[in-house]
Amino acid sequence: MADNNTLLDKLDGLMARFEEVSTLITDPAVIADQRRYVRLTKEYKELGELMKARAEYVGCLASLAEAKQLMQTETDPEMRDMAREEAAACETRLPDIEERIKLLLIPADPEDDRNAILEIRGGTGGDEAAIFAGDLFRMYAKYCERKGWRMEVSGFTEGAAGGYKEIICSVSGEKVYGTLKYESGVHRVQRVPATETQGRVHTSAASVAVLPEAEPFDVEINEGEIKWDTFRSGGAGGQNVNKVESGVRLRYNWRNPNTGVVEEILIECTETRDQPKNKERALARLRTFIYDKEHQKYVDDIASRRKTMVSTGDRSAKIRTYNYPQGRITDHRINYTVYNLAAFMDGDIQDCIDHLIVAENAERLKASEL
Repeated sequence: MADNNTLLDKLDGLMARFEEVSTLITDPAVIADQRRYVRLTKEYKELGELMKARAEYVGCLASLAEAKQLMQTETDPEMRDMAREEAAACETRLPDIEERIKLLLIPADPEDDRNAILEIRGGTGGDEAAIFAGDLFRMYAKYCERKGWRMEVSGFTEGAAGGYKEIICSVSGEKVYGTLKYESGVHRVQRVPATETQGRVHTSAASVAVLPEAEPFDVEINEGEIKWDTFRSGGAGGQNVNKVESGVRLRYNWRNPNTGVVEEILIECTETRDQPKNKERALARLRTFIYDKEHQKYVDDIASRRKTMVSTGDRSAKIRTYNYPQGRITDHRINYTVYNLAAFMDGDIQDCIDHLIVAENAERLKASEL
């Protein structure tokens, strides 16, 4: 069991900050400064969870001390037995509370609470890779539905035999990036493709990138320098989509602060029939793209300090294999294997994500030496 005093000292030191933040978030000057207000309300929520855990911890320590005192002083055997049971219950609960507090004391990834942009692209394997990218998209769509998250497609290119060569969507809800970030990387599938006449098992791949969605005040964009084009959206969607120029394309020259090189960014959005909505979504993707590039140094820094690849942001690493003949899913980062492929592809991926979170937390605890 941890040294109670050390843990309590840390928590007591945070009480004053919690009270200070509680006052600050009601200050009109702070509320007017949107960036500061958002940061402080997030800190208030995190400190609030710690204060709740502190109250539980202090209560449990007090109950344990009281029970031990009764065991020594009480003459009634029945009361002594009750005190012994209470002491045993407290001693069982304390390590769990301590573990929870230690995890809460480790600074959370500041990106975790954000919404996310999810990009899925067919890799090696031609038509079959595009079909697999479509299967992954369906898997995530089902998972988002289970979580009560909102998923909106902002652009896609269909594969010749079905599925998608590429599909990009935004996902909004609670702690979306913090949950989906573990999905970034190369996903490999082993199965007999629908296009295969000999019945041979092929290996194909699709890449998944999960990016934290940028808030409007996270990046500076000179909107006057954006070049906009409009065009008619192709594909299904009724006559209106094809007759009206609802698709938008933006071009923006951006200087990469890490390299100093000016890059042209090109983004298309054709998802809705409403041109202003498509513009809004294209802008959101531009912000996220720039934010992601500017934060790559931060992501690389995290990656270099971590032993495993649980959520390093390395999108070229092979993270998972979907083996259809065996009905098997294997996550290579944590040697996680299950044989429920049909349910997994139907969006039942929470157990795998939970295992990845546990592995990441164990690593963070080790690194923090709490």
